[in-house]
Amino acid sequence: MADEESKAERLDRELKELTDELRVALPGVQVLFAFLLTVPFTSRWDEVTDTQRDAYFASFLAATASSVCLIAPSVMHRIQWRRRDKERLLRAGNVLALVGAAFLALAITGVVFLITDVLFNEASAAVIAGGAAGVVVVLWYCVPLYWRMTDDGQDTDED
Repeated sequence: MADEESKAERLDRELKELTDELRVALPGVQVLFAFLLTVPFTSRWDEVTDTQRDAYFASFLAATASSVCLIAPSVMHRIQWRRRDKERLLRAGNVLALVGAAFLALAITGVVFLITDVLFNEASAAVIAGGAAGVVVVLWYCVPLYWRMTDDGQDTDED
């Protein structure tokens, strides 16, 4: 076919798609991270329970790890600039994006738990955070994995 793209064109397109997807995820994790940075400096911080403190710290670490993973492909791209190594960059970037999303899911769930526990109680927090985690797992992982398992099994260059 005359309209088929070359390997170089495909790699360029896929790299652009990856960076576009990271641009969607990064603001969310940055806002969450910024929120978490301010929490210990609030006047009510001394009132948190040990469970709330643990949930906060776990969420803070997960948001940190998510930020690192989601920013890493851009840094790698800058270091590898003009090295003609886009295939490796795309493979690493894909893994880092998935790992970053997993850490973001943990951070979101932890923050939902923390805020719900502060507003209501630990039992409500566990139920609501579990529900939030369930929605994330279904939409981010189960649905696309189901699609992947039920298609014709052929990887294509298209999305």
